[in-house]
Parts: sequence; C-alpha cells; structure tokens
Amino acid sequence: MEEGDTLPSLMFLMTYMLMKRRRDINNANIQRRGEIQRRIRHRQYFLQRQRRMLMMMVAGGIHSNVQIRTRPWTTTRSTDWWERVVMTEFQPSDWLDKFRMSQETFFFLCDKLRPRLARQDTSFRLALPVEKRVAVALWRLASNIEYRTISSLFGVGKSTVCRCVRDMCHAIVALLRQEYLRSPNEQELADSAQLFLSHLGFPHCVAAVATLHTAIITPSANASDYTNPDGWLSVLSQVAVNGLGQFWDVCASFPGGTDPADILQNSTLWATASEGGLSPDPPPAFMGKPLRYVLLGDACYPLQSWLMKAYEDEGSTTSEAALTEPQRVFNMRLTRARCVAEEALLRLRARWQCLSKRNDCGLDVVPTMILACCILHNVCESHGDAFKMEWQEEVVEAENSQPSHKQALSSSTDQTHAEDVRRLYCDYFQQQD
Repeated sequence: MEEGDTLPSLMFLMTYMLMKRRRDINNANIQRRGEIQRRIRHRQYFLQRQRRMLMMMVAGGIHSNVQIRTRPWTTTRSTDWWERVVMTEFQPSDWLDKFRMSQETFFFLCDKLRPRLARQDTSFRLALPVEKRVAVALWRLASNIEYRTISSLFGVGKSTVCRCVRDMCHAIVALLRQEYLRSPNEQELADSAQLFLSHLGFPHCVAAVATLHTAIITPSANASDYTNPDGWLSVLSQVAVNGLGQFWDVCASFPGGTDPADILQNSTLWATASEGGLSPDPPPAFMGKPLRYVLLGDACYPLQSWLMKAYEDEGSTTSEAALTEPQRVFNMRLTRARCVAEEALLRLRARWQCLSKRNDCGLDVVPTMILACCILHNVCESHGDAFKMEWQEEVVEAENSQPSHKQALSSSTDQTHAEDVRRLYCDYFQQQD
C-alpha cells in the first residue's frame, strides 16, 4: 500500500523537475538572443558613426573650386529669372517698379547690410548671395504678395523667403537706424525750420507728429486691444516728420486701440522736447522773444508750449463759426503745414505696400518691419530715388482710410504757456496778412 502511494508522488516530482529545467533553458536562450541582438545594434551604431565621420572628413577636404551638390532631400529650383533677367536685363524703370529704388541704391543697401546678411557656403549647400536675399525681402515689402509666389519667382523655398524678410528687417534696424533714423542736430533743426517756413508757411517749426495704423491678422492674445476706432485690427505707430518729408523718430508696436496721447507722453520724443532737446541753447528768437522750436500735432495730442495743434471750436456745431479770424488763419496754416506728415506716410505706404495692406506676419515681426520701411523710405528719399504717383493712386483706391482719434484734453501745467505761444503765432500770421 505504501509503495503504491510513493510511485505517483515520485512521478509528479520528476515531471515538475523536467518542466522547470525546460523553462530555465528557454529563459537562457531568450537572454542569449537578446544579448546577441543588442551587440548587433551596438555594432551597427558605431559603424554608422564611423561612416558619418569619414564622410565629414572627406567633405572637409573638398576644395571650393569643386561643384557642391545640394542635399538629396531638397528640391532643385530654377533661378534663371534672377540670374539672367534681373541681373543682366533689368532696366532702371524695372528696378524702380519691382524694388521701389534705383539700382544704385539697391547695391548701396546690399553693401551696408552685408556684415549681417552674408552667409558661408557649406559642403552640402551654396549660400544665397546677399543681393538675392535683399531682393527677396524688398519684393515682399514692396508688394506684400504671398511667400509662395516669391518662392517660385526667385527659385527659393517659402521658409527661405520668410527668413530673408525677417533677417533683412532686423539688419536694417541694427545697421542703418543710427544713420537714417535719429534725432537731428542743431544745423538739421535749423534747416528743417527754414523748410517749414519757406515751403509750408509755418515759422519756427521743425517737425510734424502723426500716427500710422498698419492692418494685421487676428493676434493669438488680447485681440480686442488691437481694434482701432474704425473697428479693424491694427498696430499703431507714432512718427515725427521733418521739412523734407523724412522720418527722424518712430515709435511702433502699440495696439491699435491705444490712445495716441499716451504713446506720445511715454515716448523719448516727449522727454526730449519737454527738456528743450529740440532747440539750441539759448533758444532762437521768434516775434522778438526767445522761443523753442515747436512741433505740429493733430487734435488727439495735448497742447504744449512745444507742440501746437489747431483751435477747437467749442461754441458752435457749425464749421469754425465761434473762432476768431486770427484763430481760423492759424488753423488753416497749421493744417497746411501738417500735410508734410500725411504726405510722407502716404508715400511710405505707397512705396512699401506691406504697410497699406493687411500684414500677415506675426506681432514679433511687424514692429521691426515698420521701422525698416521707415528707414528705407529715408534711404530712398535721401538718395533722390524717383517716386511714381501711380503707386500712391493704387494705395488710395485699395486701402482702408486711416482712423481718426478723439480730441485730447489739455490739462497740463504747461497749458498757460502753451496758449501764450499759440496766440503769438496768431499775432504773427495776422501781421503777415
């Protein structure tokens, strides 16, 4: 009986031991195969790394006179239009129409921007020449057409077009701002005052202040702040224009709903003018009295002793019925003189139509683009490049009119002195008549 019970127990134990041995053998085989595969992958990695290092060493020894091939994942585009048509067949009128500047100014600009825009050729790709990078960006600023169209025209990628525009705008601001967009010296202030007197009929004035709204796409945050008084989204800029119609102070990047008076009062222009920085010391004489040079502003700005604006008709709803004759003459002369700023902004938008049409660039690029266009405007004007009235007519017909701003309240401590200065101008114009 005992032998009968012992035999099944022994058989069960032997079966268990055999199954355990088989499982251990299978586990060992799995671990061995895993180790072999790991070593194979490790070997392949080092072989690929050695192969890449060898290719880099070989490529580094290639001399520059050997033709460099593009990377296999890039698409070869035709550059015939740029290399054959633009560089060899363009006439002076073509340069002006397409790039909004003369050929001489174009190459002058390229030389100025070369330190920031020049790129090195690599073993896998030739760098775009500075001239082509500038041409791509100018075409975009002048026409505001899609990147895809410019990409096909110049034989470059869309991302390259975007990068060219961004790089050139930053380069212009970094390299040309100190030369073409700066506060004037004493001689330049005197020259501007003489231009306002001789050409515009307003004495002792050096500049006019105005605003520019640039249409934008809907921003990702705080979109309501960018809604201007006319109801469309824009970025607001403040500009100061001298007697030549050139900009010497620009404040960009403000939401379209910002009050222009707030922009002015927080700008360096306000601080400089308030401290007498826009006049020589001692101030020149006007009507027998020492008086600092003045600026001309719209009704949205506060009246200051250095900032003249038109009289407001507070006594009647009819056109200037409550104003005296000297006040009406003052308003007429000031409005005529302020046209220099409006005309400069119109020429700016006509030459660089990225400012007249809705700009689809991001808010991190638009302010720099506005500054770059103002600097380019000064470059073209100072070089005497022609301006075609057909550009201006095209913009006037197509763009939205610039929004008007509400009347600013004058409640500063400078109010009494400012009124005295404005009456002094009324006396001057009355004597002239």
